[in-house]
Amino acid sequence: MRDRTAYRINIPIKANDVVRNDLGFITDSLEREFSLLSGKNLLITGGAGFLGYYLVQSILYWNDYNKGKERIKLWMLDNFIRGVPTWITMFEERKDVNILKHDISIPLPFANVAFSYIIHAASIASPTYYRLHPIETMDGNVQGLRHLLDYALRQNANDEPLRGFLFFSSSEVYGDPPPNDIPTPETYRGNVSCTGPRSCYDESKRYGETLCVSFYRQYLLPTKIARPFNNYGPGLRISDRRVIPDFARNIFFNEDITLFSDGTPTRTFCYVADAIIGYYKILVNGLAGEMYNIGVKEPEISMMELAKRMADIGRRYFGYSGKIIHKISEDENYLTDSPNRRCPDIAKARKQLAYAPSISLDKGLLRTMCWYTENLQEE
Repeated sequence: MRDRTAYRINIPIKANDVVRNDLGFITDSLEREFSLLSGKNLLITGGAGFLGYYLVQSILYWNDYNKGKERIKLWMLDNFIRGVPTWITMFEERKDVNILKHDISIPLPFANVAFSYIIHAASIASPTYYRLHPIETMDGNVQGLRHLLDYALRQNANDEPLRGFLFFSSSEVYGDPPPNDIPTPETYRGNVSCTGPRSCYDESKRYGETLCVSFYRQYLLPTKIARPFNNYGPGLRISDRRVIPDFARNIFFNEDITLFSDGTPTRTFCYVADAIIGYYKILVNGLAGEMYNIGVKEPEISMMELAKRMADIGRRYFGYSGKIIHKISEDENYLTDSPNRRCPDIAKARKQLAYAPSISLDKGLLRTMCWYTENLQEE
């Protein structure tokens, strides 16, 4: 039996308060954007996933606290392959949201709903899982995207114009940039393997971008593209197998924090509330046919430094007593094609969207750890 006592020591913020405060921050920051969504139909695919956690809840939170304005009408699709999260079941009886189980790789389950805005966030994003399910990963990013674009095109033909279409791409489209292209701007064309173990994700995201831009150029569909850079925070399952939930899992089960590299690769990490603000700004304000980096430019820290920061938080607030160790992963492809550095140039989003991330890494990590205290389920 694993020792779960570590997280019962001195929790500074309750998990529910973390979420409530984040949703207030998001909706306050998006007052103009959500007001423009008022009374409109919004479709979000992949709503049960990590980013869906706040993409969906921020809309419903805004609906609840803006009684004088017409509600945003939300449609949410997900295949629920890992089950229906508890937080979604809380909203099943609401009249301002339609929650449907659907595999986005097949045509949409409705024909006559006119959407003003569409967000395609249905995708496997964890390297561990997309390497286990490469075909399903490509299906979501390619076939699923095509179904949505075709639907939007038919809708436009019926004089129900789409106002914004957001495709979630990835910073993975850049591959492993050379030092002179870090921080990496949207103009960098990428250094990506088309046959490596991560290629199912990287290349399907690159193709998805091409598809979106082509639909804009040929049909003038208002497609916009987001390139997330290492988002983390509430909604990211502790079993996701990305680095922050992995380290958090070690801490909460009072295990040694395990590095499967030499600890020198570097990343910048963007707290999810800041990221969600950026994504809705792209959807509403972004230029059609354009792509935007969403992340933070600093601090760019090594995996060893990240482990130390999280261990310090664990010791201070959660009674953690483990240490940091190095191991060789049993997965021989664990580090193959993983970039040595990842850091975005966000000047374009700052200038065109007034995107201004403000939550520090230490604050975001603490808030994330507090959320995990009530969200330690493995699946």
